[in-house]
Amino acid sequence: MPEEILTPLLDWLDLLGVAVFAFTGALLAARENQTFVTMAFFALVTGVGGGTVRDLLIGAPVFWIADGRVAGICLAVALLAWFTPAKWWEGKLLALADGLGLTAYAVLGSAKALSYGVPPVPAILMGIVTGCVGGIIRDVVAGQPSIIMRPELYVTAAALSASLCVAGASLELPRFVVWIVAAGAGFALRAAAIQWNLALPAYGRRAG
Repeated sequence: MPEEILTPLLDWLDLLGVAVFAFTGALLAARENQTFVTMAFFALVTGVGGGTVRDLLIGAPVFWIADGRVAGICLAVALLAWFTPAKWWEGKLLALADGLGLTAYAVLGSAKALSYGVPPVPAILMGIVTGCVGGIIRDVVAGQPSIIMRPELYVTAAALSASLCVAGASLELPRFVVWIVAAGAGFALRAAAIQWNLALPAYGRRAG
């Protein structure tokens, strides 16, 4: 089995992505006036969903099973959501935090896939899966329209980060620089989409 990339920066990206996505899951349950148990469940499935699918697909040990910190982080952010007013987290701040988690997780997913010998194009897809699937699971379980169905650029931001990560690795550029630039570029695109409602052209059907 290939050795995983275990560096401080990737570890930070991993925990950051878990925390941000777990918090969005807990807040969604809070807005539905659910119990703390439900909030903790949403925090967990949202925080680990994308990474779990990625690890199963690339043949890696499921990351949160081997690292007890992950479940602890999900519980901690659920407690934070439980003990703070929901109005504190309304508006664009949470959307921006979600965007940061999205792009950080996309970089992490691609880098981990590459470390397991996954070819470049599938590695990009693993980055997208890592960044997006947790939010999709959250929305489906809650019975809400999926975040990927919104008009703003979302999957595209994850794809940009994942693609830059894989491109930088293919060019053998310094990994730390590549990861920071890749996550930053994707986040900048996502932030611009939130600020100015940027979206790809939608498919239009002609009458008749």
